[in-house]
Parts: sequence; structure tokens; C-alpha cells
Amino acid sequence: MKLTKIKTVLGLVAIMTIGLSFTTDKITVKGSDTMVILAQKWAEVYMSKHPETAIQVTGGGSGVGISALINGSTDIANSSRPIKPSEVEKIKARYGTLGVEIPCAKDGISIYLNKANGVSELTLKQIADIYTGKITNWNQVGGVDGKIKLYGRESSSGTYVYFKDYVIKKDYSPACQSLPGTAAIVNAVKKDKFGIGYGGAAYDSGVKDCKVKKDADSPAYLPTAETIKNKTYPITRYLYMYLGSRPTGATKKYIDWILSAEGQKICTQVGYFPLK
Repeated sequence: MKLTKIKTVLGLVAIMTIGLSFTTDKITVKGSDTMVILAQKWAEVYMSKHPETAIQVTGGGSGVGISALINGSTDIANSSRPIKPSEVEKIKARYGTLGVEIPCAKDGISIYLNKANGVSELTLKQIADIYTGKITNWNQVGGVDGKIKLYGRESSSGTYVYFKDYVIKKDYSPACQSLPGTAAIVNAVKKDKFGIGYGGAAYDSGVKDCKVKKDADSPAYLPTAETIKNKTYPITRYLYMYLGSRPTGATKKYIDWILSAEGQKICTQVGYFPLK
């Protein structure tokens, strides 16, 4: 049975299907752009072992995925942030349940810098001050004289919400340029020697990961398997799958496989981190 080529748009949206005439089960997965690389690989490996199942994976952002779950157009919503109480209420109205939350992997939010940037570490407070516009020049954090260029995600992104709620804890600076995906942020920082961005650790190709310190007196850490496992890297988070109700049939089998040792091993193969 032939697996069609994976199609990507700006590296963010992937759709995978296999010969539908031979399949009996279809599963749709939509949401987090951060999770697309991982979700692609899970689906690809699972379908190779279970040709009776067709899995379609698309990105668009955590908010887009959860909205699709609420309106019934996806089976699984991938999210890089916890679900909001307002979204739970909407799920309750549609499904008569509070929904199902399934942590499926861990991730570290990397702070991307251009490779020519002399700055190699920042505290959480400095990162917050940069993204709220309090710090505007690299010479304020030990770098060269140059105006800091801010790159971030659009508001439908779970990473945008998580970074706002848990790192900067205020509104983003109006100077922050919103881009339609993590790959776009990496590409912008790669080309801009004064740029800074953020996103999943799996996307850091071509840029420099900045070491992050909890505070001025703490050691600085890079997002690695070890520092994320033991939570010494200060910006560590869970990645989630959300469903309207308890999974059954093919969807349950797929989720059980994702949470198995085989499924979790794939996390490390593509730059993410297993739950254990």
C-alpha cells in the first residue's frame, strides 16, 4: 500500500493520507504548529504498521485545533498550551463532557538568536523585558549596539499564549512582528543579526539557542533532553492532545500507541522529549 508524499506549506501544515480504498478507519488531527513535525512522524509510522487506518494531520495553531474540536471537524486537537476554561465550556455545550486532556510529550521553548549575536544567555526577566519593549537594544544585555528586532507567533498559536502567560506575563510589545509559524520565526532570525524569536526546540536549525537563567543568580541552561527531563531548563512545557470525549476504536488504539514506549521513542527522534 502506497503512502502519498507528505505535502508541506511553509513547513507548517502537513497532510498525510494512504490509499483510502483500502482503509476502514480515518482519524483527523489538527492544531499546534509546534507539534506538526512530531504528529507527522507518529502518523507516518503508525500508518505503515496499520494500513487499515488513514490519519490526516494539519497544523494551523493550537487555537485553530481546539476550535475544530469544538465544531466537530477534527477527532484530535493538538495543543502546545493547556486548554482555556472558556474552551472547556464550549466542549461541554457540544459534547456534554468536559473533554479529555492527554499529555503526550514534553517540549522546551527555545529562545532563538542569530548565530552572529554575541549574547549567549538571558534571564527570564530579561526575556520578558525584551518582549514587552522595556529592553530595546542588545547593549542593554551585554551585546553590541543594535536595536532588538522581535519576532513572535500569531495569537491563535499555543506557543504565543504560553509564552505570554508564563514568560513575559504582560502584553507583547507592539514592535513584535507576528509570523505564521515557528519555521517562519527561525527563518527571520536566521537572516536578521539583531533578531530574537521563540519556539519549539525541534525547529532550531540555522539559529543559535540562547541559554536561559531562572534569575540572575541561577545557572544558565540550554533546552536539552536532560534539562527538560529534570526541569532545570526554565521554559519547559507539556504538549497535549484534546478530545471531546473518551477515545474508542481506532482513535483509542492510536493514542495508546503514541503513549507506548514505541510511540514515545519517536519524540526523541524528531527533537521532542518523551513524558518519562
